Amino acid sequence: MAPRRVGVIFGGRSGEHEVSLASAASVIAALEQSGHTVVPIGIARDGRWVVGGDPLRALADEARVALPSGDATGSVKKALADRAEARARVGDTALARNEPAGSVPTELRHGLEVVVIMLHGPYGEDGTIQGMLELADLPYVGAGVAASAVGMDKALMKSLFQSAGLPIVEHTVVLRSEWRARPQAVARRIAETVGFPCFVKPCNLGSSVGISKVPSAAALPAAVDEAARHDRKIIVERAVRARELEVSVLGNDAPIASVPGEIRYDGDWYDYATKYTEGQAAVVVPAPVSPAITARLRELALEAFRAIDAAGMARVDFFLEGDRVLVNEINTIPGFTATSAYARLWEASGLEYGALVERLIELAIERHREKGGP
Repeated sequence: MAPRRVGVIFGGRSGEHEVSLASAASVIAALEQSGHTVVPIGIARDGRWVVGGDPLRALADEARVALPSGDATGSVKKALADRAEARARVGDTALARNEPAGSVPTELRHGLEVVVIMLHGPYGEDGTIQGMLELADLPYVGAGVAASAVGMDKALMKSLFQSAGLPIVEHTVVLRSEWRARPQAVARRIAETVGFPCFVKPCNLGSSVGISKVPSAAALPAAVDEAARHDRKIIVERAVRARELEVSVLGNDAPIASVPGEIRYDGDWYDYATKYTEGQAAVVVPAPVSPAITARLRELALEAFRAIDAAGMARVDFFLEGDRVLVNEINTIPGFTATSAYARLWEASGLEYGALVERLIELAIERHREKGGP
C-alpha cells in the first residue's frame, strides 16, 4: 500500500481510557513502521481534544496519576517507550495542545486520508465518533454508525442475535428508572426469568467495568446499583459454567474468521483485574477444541458479524457449555495491542500484526468508496 496520512483517535471519556492508550500506541508504531504519516488525535477523560506534538504521551502522563491497580499499565508503558524512542529519532519534541470539548480540531479537518478509531466503550465504540467522521466524509476503520451502536449496546445486540437465530444466554433487561421505581418487582422478574447465580452488567460498557457476579437474591440490589452508576440500561444474564472462547473477524461484505482462542484464568470470573493484570489470564491459541466445535465457532462468528452489519473488524466472544456453543457478545473495536487476543488470533491464522493493520486501512477505504455508489 502507498504511504498515507492516517489519523489515529484514542483516549476518550469511557472507563476504558487506559486500554485505548495501549491499543493506539501499538497501532501508531505499526503504521509508522510501514511508512505512513500518523496524525495522533487524543481525547481526554473530560472530552478535551489533545492534539499536536505527542498527545499519546500527554494523556498517558495524565492517566498515570489515577491508574487503578490491575490495568493495562505495562502495555501502555512499553508501547509509549517504543514510540518515544521513535519520535526522538526524528526530533519531534513539540508539546501537545488542548482544544475544548465540542470543537473539531484542525487535525480532523485537513489532510487525513483515513482514520483509525482506537476508542473503546461509550463515546468511541458506540457510533458517536463514527457519525462525526461520516459528516466529515472521512474513511475510517471499523463498523459504521448503526453497527457500532448496536455492538456497544448489549441489549440491542442480543435482540438482533435472537432475530438471526443465534444461540445466546438467557437474559432480561432493566432500566435504571424502572429499578428505582419498582425494585421488588424487578427483583422478582430477574429471579423468575434468569435465576441465580447471574451476572449484572451495564448495557453500554466493556472491559468488565461495572459488572458484578450475583450468587443470590440478597446480593442483587448492590449489583444493580453498581451497574446503574454506569448506564441507564442494565442487562442481567444467567451465569454460565462454561469455557470462554473468542474468534476474530476481518472484512466487509465477505468477512473471514480466524482460528478460535480460549481465555483461561484462575479467578471466579473474567473481571477487569483478571483481564489487565499481567499473569492473571492467558489466551490459548488455537483453542484446544474439536474440529467440529472450531467450525461451529467460526460459522457463528461470521453470522454474528453479519447480524449487526459490522465492517472491518470485530471480535466475537463465546461460551462453550458442554458441547453447546453460545454467542456472548461482539466487540467492534476490540483491544488492539500486538499481544491482544484479536491480533494473536490473526497471527495464528497467518496474518501478522503489521499486515493486519494495513488490511484494515484497505478495508476502510474500500468501504468508503462503495458507500459513494457504483
